This record gives sequence, structure tokens and C-alpha cells, in this order.
Amino acid sequence: MIKANVISGYSSWKRIIKKPNEYLNKRLKILSRSPLFKSKNHEFSVLLSNNKEIKRLNFKFRKKNKTTDVLSFPMQIKEKKNLYVGDIAISYEIIKKRAKKTNFFLEFDKLWIHGYLHLIGYDHKKFNDFKTMLRKEKLILKYFHKVN
Repeated sequence: MIKANVISGYSSWKRIIKKPNEYLNKRLKILSRSPLFKSKNHEFSVLLSNNKEIKRLNFKFRKKNKTTDVLSFPMQIKEKKNLYVGDIAISYEIIKKRAKKTNFFLEFDKLWIHGYLHLIGYDHKKFNDFKTMLRKEKLILKYFHKVN
């Protein structure tokens, strides 16, 4: 089963997602039943943050002095019993801005899924890797939203 620990680091999140831990773990329960993730035993943390904190983390860990939508920090050491795969940080303001054209929950799901895929080893440095990761993201999103 896949589980997440959600940490609210910015109060505006609660205006839209009243119980973020419950919301995300319901999603992960559905995902854990899918054929692609049925055998996965992962746990990770999600920091619900803002642009200021994301920018600080991006500079501290990646030496990039700018804000971004999502950051992933994969764990280097993997235990056999419970596989803690790492941490994700997501910016509220970026989701809120994108949600004006779609919806907040879709944008939030896109980002935690993107971050989670990074935690389990996917990347998009090469174009073929980008296409593979994008296909996987869309496949996962179909469990929760009607996505083209």
C-alpha cells in the first residue's frame, strides 16, 4: 500500500482542502489497487507550502534561486520492511494560479503524482524519459479525473 504524511506549512491550503492528509490517502488507496501499483509498499511526505518556502528549498538543495511548482527529494537509503521513498514540497500559489483554467484538485493531483514518480525513480532529463513519465502521470490521473 502507498501512504503519505501530509504537513501543512501554509494555512491557505486548508481553505480548499479541509483534510489534506485524508484527501491524499484516499487517492493513494485507490492507486494502490491499480495493477501498476498493487505491489508497491511506499510511504512519503508532502509539504503543502508556498512560493517563498519553495524558493528557499529550491535554492538550498538545487542552487536555483527561483520558485517552482513541485520539488522532490528521493531517499537514498531504502528499508526493506517499509519503503520510505522521500519527500515532496508543493506550492499553493502556483496551483491556485493554474486552477483558474482547470480546477484546484486536478492541479494538486498532477503535482503530487509528478513528485511521487520522481521519488520512485522517474525523471525527464531526456525527451524519451519525459514522454514515459508524462504517459505514466496521465495514466494515474485517469483514476481520479477524466484526462485527455
